[in-house]
Amino acid sequence: MSHTQSAPHHTHYDVIVIGAGASGLYCALTAGRRGRRVLVLDHANKAGKKILMSGGGRCNFTNYFVEPEHFIGDNPHFCKSALSRYPSWEFIGMVEAHKIPYHEREHGQLFCDDSAQDILTMLLDECTAAGVQVRLNTNIDRVQTLSQDNQIRFQLTTSKKLGKKDIASESKSSQTHYRCESLVVATGGLSIPTMGASSLGYEVAQQFGHTLIATDASLVPFTFTDKTGELIRALAGISLPVIASNERISFKLPVLFTHRGLSGPAMLQLSNYWRTGEVIRINLLPETDVTTLLLARKKSHPKQLIRTVLTENTDGALPKKLLAALQTHLWDDIKETELANIKDERLIELGDTLNGWQLKPSGTEGYRTAEVTRGGVKTDEVSSKTMQSHLQEGLYFIGEVLDVTGWLGGYNFQWAWASGFVCGEVV
Repeated sequence: MSHTQSAPHHTHYDVIVIGAGASGLYCALTAGRRGRRVLVLDHANKAGKKILMSGGGRCNFTNYFVEPEHFIGDNPHFCKSALSRYPSWEFIGMVEAHKIPYHEREHGQLFCDDSAQDILTMLLDECTAAGVQVRLNTNIDRVQTLSQDNQIRFQLTTSKKLGKKDIASESKSSQTHYRCESLVVATGGLSIPTMGASSLGYEVAQQFGHTLIATDASLVPFTFTDKTGELIRALAGISLPVIASNERISFKLPVLFTHRGLSGPAMLQLSNYWRTGEVIRINLLPETDVTTLLLARKKSHPKQLIRTVLTENTDGALPKKLLAALQTHLWDDIKETELANIKDERLIELGDTLNGWQLKPSGTEGYRTAEVTRGGVKTDEVSSKTMQSHLQEGLYFIGEVLDVTGWLGGYNFQWAWASGFVCGEVV
């Protein structure tokens, strides 16, 4: 039995936030505390899905050490104002007020002791206390402006997201119109589509004349084809500290070999700065100058083999399986040759390779596993102090939808809280 579409009804709010993720909820609770009537709309069936899955389910909710250089974008200065006005200790204070146990890991990263659900529950409780309404399973069908009493208002046409039962019974979704003075786009990026990522925020931005900086998957593992890919896949599960670099930056962090390619913090961080077709370098023995070591041992222990030198003089930095694979890959022809019988040039070449293994990724795992989306709404067209559009009064962009991408380590959450806060203070 099909149902006829019911007539739309109008509902008015001071502020409507599109997106019930980290930045959207933080903006909503901040505005709600100021006495604003706030509605949060999201097409997902649950608020904060990416919060729940972040940090392996423990939510790396911020970092003790947050600096503008931990963020990238076409305008590197854009993030400075919001980050300085809402530093990480402000959010930590809220976490402590809610008695959420947390701990610090390396590089100042803060994680929940128990579950990311603690952070989401805190945000939703704060929204409730501030009178914020959150509506889920809601599609945004249309955004338009209306001029009323010489003021611009926004009107959103929405429809209920139909479930399997609705579709089976051929139900039609009734439309609802919402109106507001301030419209906040907090839709995030394109990362992890299974969590409900969509391009809606970019579409709204373009509708109002905004420029988009090309988007790409970021904080994402690299993939490899050919012989290198085979070598890496054979080493799946091995992790070791390295220095990973390209022409622009280097990170001293662990790398993880997987069945699909290279992952781990070193690779995820480097992916923020990588462009398709570029070579990356991995120093597999960051604590050892391999060339100097090999040439010195050639003089002092001329009968030794290369693998023996690397095993005995690097504190076991190279796992046995990795060392065996590298031997096959890099010096198979001289693996049983004593150092005395290997030319210096070959040892120098091998040392350079182990301290700067050059690899050309065929690509990344893409949005499917990317933690963030690089690029987004061009920040030159948005106020860094309020997040309001320079092109459309009353329209705001916060969080990941903007061309601001943080490093791995809680920085993207801190950007969500900070941009949400400065926006929530003015909408």
